[in-house]
Amino acid sequence: MGERQTDSAPGNRARLRAMIALAAFAALLGVLFASRPDNLYLWIKAVHIIAVISWMAALLYMPRLFIYHTDAPLGSPQSETFKVMELRLLRVIMNPAMMISWGLGLYLAWDIYGFRGGWLHAKLFFVLLLTVVHVHFSRAVAAFGRDENRRNARYWRLMNEAPTLLMILIVIMVVVKPF
Repeated sequence: MGERQTDSAPGNRARLRAMIALAAFAALLGVLFASRPDNLYLWIKAVHIIAVISWMAALLYMPRLFIYHTDAPLGSPQSETFKVMELRLLRVIMNPAMMISWGLGLYLAWDIYGFRGGWLHAKLFFVLLLTVVHVHFSRAVAAFGRDENRRNARYWRLMNEAPTLLMILIVIMVVVKPF
């Protein structure tokens, strides 16, 4: 039988690929800031959007994993597989994407808007709430990892809606700028 994805070697390779991707993003940003092209704003905005999409994908997927993990018997191979999937999603995609989203978002808010505008303050508030959801999911990954989940599948189904609702509010603030 071949190597399983829950073995440490595939995880180490995934972590290495993630580090290479982060290094590539950092190098791209370094080159952009050093060369100061006329369209720097558009480049920063593009990378910010890529990071936000990655962050949202992870935030939307994580509670689905929790729903299925809740139904898996403790200590079962299925439960152990979910633990690996949740931890890798958190460490390899969710955390780096959130950090890049915040860093570039704050840069854009400062450089382009000078932190002015009611819509921007509302957007930042909703992003802060999204970060609270992220932290809640991170703690849940740790609890599932210790076989200490206290929530049922219904709770995780409801929590699956939180990132979606916040995403809708954030997009409305950015695109419509209602105030």
